[in-house]
Amino acid sequence: MNSNKKTARIAGVLYLFVGIFGGFAEGFVDPKMYVAGNAAATTMNLITNPVLVRLGVVAHLLDGTFFVFLAMILYTLLKQVNRNVAKAMLILVILATSIICLNAVFEFEALRIAIGAVDMTSLGRAGSNAMVLLLLDTQHYGTLIAQVFFGLWLVPLGYLAYNSGMFPKWLGVLLIIGGICYIIDLLAAFLLPDFGQNIHVFVVIPSAIAEISMVLYLLIIGVRTQKPDKQKKS
Repeated sequence: MNSNKKTARIAGVLYLFVGIFGGFAEGFVDPKMYVAGNAAATTMNLITNPVLVRLGVVAHLLDGTFFVFLAMILYTLLKQVNRNVAKAMLILVILATSIICLNAVFEFEALRIAIGAVDMTSLGRAGSNAMVLLLLDTQHYGTLIAQVFFGLWLVPLGYLAYNSGMFPKWLGVLLIIGGICYIIDLLAAFLLPDFGQNIHVFVVIPSAIAEISMVLYLLIIGVRTQKPDKQKKS
């Protein structure tokens, strides 16, 4: 049990790092740089904030690195519940991380074009700006696609948490609901974009509550202390 608590707290620290670096990159840097449909404004944002963009790229890569290690630790902790479900959780995280790291390349190349490190003079200023916007458009929608796996990985995690006895059952249910909300948000963004923008804030609240609850539980409690079964009277 002490070993499980230590493993769970390591997972909690890694999960916290995922939240910090992911929140900085996706919640602060990316929206500050990307102006949908406005190539000139997007390019100017990159030109005036090159250090911030580089920090955002590094944050994406660190986010992905910590995310993979988090999944590996949780796999070690929960594989005895159901090895196949734990493997599915790990694979989903690897897929999400692969997309996020690839997206970081698009962002970095957009910066290089914006500051003139890549010669695009043959396209003219308007063409160069359009290329910058195209790359950040790709990154933006690539992040939305990665959200499929951000959501799906919470479902097996919730299942494992619910059935493990190491976590309260309400936490497992909350994680599954959070994963479903991620998927709803993604589908709305692609199928009904105007409606998706209106419900985005409300739909992601359960997901945020679920992940924050898991981080806090891992950091503070680790895993639930299980009492030994009482011996039956002869």
